[in-house]
Amino acid sequence: MRTAFINQLTEEAKNNDKIFLIVGDLGFSVVEEFADLFPDRFLNAGIAEQNMIGVAAGLAKEGYNVYVYSIGNFPTLRCMEQIRYDVAYHNLSVKIVSVGAGYAYGSLGASHHATEELGMMRVIPNMVVCSPGDPVEAKAITTLSANYDGPMYLRLGKAGEAIVHTDQLIRLTVGDLLPIQCLKSDKVLLVSGSILDYATKYISAERIAVDIYSIPFIKPLNVIQIKEIADQYSDIIILEEHQKSCGVGSAIIEQINDLYAYGKLSVYPKIKRIAIQDKFYSISGSQDYLRKIAGLILS
Repeated sequence: MRTAFINQLTEEAKNNDKIFLIVGDLGFSVVEEFADLFPDRFLNAGIAEQNMIGVAAGLAKEGYNVYVYSIGNFPTLRCMEQIRYDVAYHNLSVKIVSVGAGYAYGSLGASHHATEELGMMRVIPNMVVCSPGDPVEAKAITTLSANYDGPMYLRLGKAGEAIVHTDQLIRLTVGDLLPIQCLKSDKVLLVSGSILDYATKYISAERIAVDIYSIPFIKPLNVIQIKEIADQYSDIIILEEHQKSCGVGSAIIEQINDLYAYGKLSVYPKIKRIAIQDKFYSISGSQDYLRKIAGLILS
């Protein structure tokens, strides 16, 4: 997913001289082409993430569309004050890109488990929050972000994620939900992030009759699509590689609750959430190993 992002950002930068990329001492073997093509629009800020956000805000004030890129928690949790005050409060065009969502860097321990940051970013005003499900979605969101004037958070997987979408030229608008499998079932699975690949393969292998949607945007959500889903399905299952609190499941339930409270839904659907519980896992291992320990996957 990170390769899809960097490759597409490089293409966008060829036609947009205001795109600027800052990395936090990583990305080697991934960012070299961008750095070579646009040396005046590339900066390695080193292990100084809070300063990186401040620099990005300053460049954005000068008219640049700035991307800051680092591992999971480091451009997010470590920088919440700078993101809130320097970027979001001023509604600046800074795109915060984290690579290694969830347990993608599981072998490096809890410091690298990005399992709470999505919720924290979601509650910051002006912030658009994205969590693509595969490289195709990552590419489409990168294109969208290159033309979006305002702050965004892009939560990427690591590398090697399978392509789920058969159409590799999807177009997105902010808030879209994307249908993956439509069997006209009365049950639907809503999936956010790179765990989408596991979900689609498991459901196919087990021959489970359920419709599937990918949720590449956590904030905002397309309320029209949420209403259509709540009207159509009696059972909604939400899967995410994030803490249950304040994640995509919370966002969807908030929307459905508001629709029901204001009389726009006649029936409140059954909703089940599969997410990380309110605990740390002080163990190391592969992403799938930690997903299984956390109860996100079965095999």
